[in-house]
Amino acid sequence: MSTRQLEPSLLWKHFNDLNAVPRPSKKEERVIQFMIDFAARIGLPCDTDEVGNVKITKPATPGMENRKTVVLQSHLDMVHQKNNDTVFDFDTQGIEMYVDGDWVRARGTTLGADNGIGVAAIMAVLERSDIAHPPIEALFTIDEETGMTGAKSLKPNWIKGEVLLNLDTEEDDEIDIGCAGGIDTTATLDYKSESPAADSVGIKVVVSGLKGGHSGMDIHKGHGNANKWLVRLLLDTEERFGLRLARFDGGGLRNAIPREASAELAVLDVSGFKAHIGTMSEKIAAEFGSIEPNLNIGVVEVACPKDVVPLDTQQKILAALMAMPNSVFRMSPDMEDLVETSSNLARVIIEPEHFEMHSLQRSSVESTKDEIAAAVRSVFMLMGADVTHSGSYPGWKPNPNSAITELLVQKYRQQFNEEPQVVACHAGLECGLIGEAYPQLDMISFGPTIRGAHSPDERVSISSVQKFWGYLVEILKDIPLA
Repeated sequence: MSTRQLEPSLLWKHFNDLNAVPRPSKKEERVIQFMIDFAARIGLPCDTDEVGNVKITKPATPGMENRKTVVLQSHLDMVHQKNNDTVFDFDTQGIEMYVDGDWVRARGTTLGADNGIGVAAIMAVLERSDIAHPPIEALFTIDEETGMTGAKSLKPNWIKGEVLLNLDTEEDDEIDIGCAGGIDTTATLDYKSESPAADSVGIKVVVSGLKGGHSGMDIHKGHGNANKWLVRLLLDTEERFGLRLARFDGGGLRNAIPREASAELAVLDVSGFKAHIGTMSEKIAAEFGSIEPNLNIGVVEVACPKDVVPLDTQQKILAALMAMPNSVFRMSPDMEDLVETSSNLARVIIEPEHFEMHSLQRSSVESTKDEIAAAVRSVFMLMGADVTHSGSYPGWKPNPNSAITELLVQKYRQQFNEEPQVVACHAGLECGLIGEAYPQLDMISFGPTIRGAHSPDERVSISSVQKFWGYLVEILKDIPLA
């Protein structure tokens, strides 16, 4: 079955059209024009701000003019990740989708359901003429995935609405009323390369097959971090086999748990090194077999590198990477099962005369966000690296007694005859930043069930999209009076 044959048909049509447009973070020019052209085609006013956020307005349906104006909000960009063996150019190709039972998936890449399903749902509301709704401002932000610069750049008075429905939650039985803030930490170090021993042999070690996932929503699941595991292997073999590190290439975006990492080495005792890596692989597989069943650790001989990291610098780099806080740092003492604070060792690059580390720290408590960022900074300052923080954004403080929360809980009970989960999430939603610019907004977040976001295993439930769509339509009918 084609994804264009799914119901609700207009939503899936828009998702298909959207996924034909390359839309990586910080390269949203084509998708911005796509939205402008869409507004022109359906005859609705459209505006863009200085950074490229798009606003499309639609008047209320007859009889709904006196209701509060609703801001329907989703982000236009998507995380671009692919499997190593997938040949795909995100800058030129559209996402290749297929139906797998109740799921829509992509072939070897991220799907873009995060947040493309939300964008497509808003587009369907804007185009349909048979849905009762109040005045609507559709807000499509840019660059959510790599800094939230779109939400950060929103100017006061551009949005007039009083209620914001953020469509970027990934469990269809959850109503989100709060989220974590985040901060990027980057460490760099330049050094003078040296030559390996003359009788060294070139070796490449690759860690692959890990689940990866969203560094907020999946951080508590215990998924392996390929960077951490490769560093563990190198530290365990460093002194025994004359190992000298030349290159390291691991992970990708800060908000994705690394699935793959590789290192190129010069090694003196090749047979001993290979045997020990085999033993270590068995240990790691035994430790994490139930969580990471597809773990693969490969060792192959390659051309011996001409330049390696000086031994004292190598030892400092590996020790710092091993010591860096990673995964869950603290659980919330106030909300059951909520990760309060975490850290993700997202990207490690070692190339001739340069080391670089990218990470993301998250917390729903600003002071603890500062604490974990300071812990990461301290580790790399001790090894002599230059450390910078950037991209800080606030969390969204829960308000369980808000009017829009009460409405969504009531509508969920009526429609599905069960209780929704009213939660705060560990992901970074744009609501915190939007709320800073527009404190008058009563905000809520919900969406369909999405699994594996930020990884090539990303998939969205077809039945859940149907549930989400019906729920959205019912909510719009009952927005309170202004």
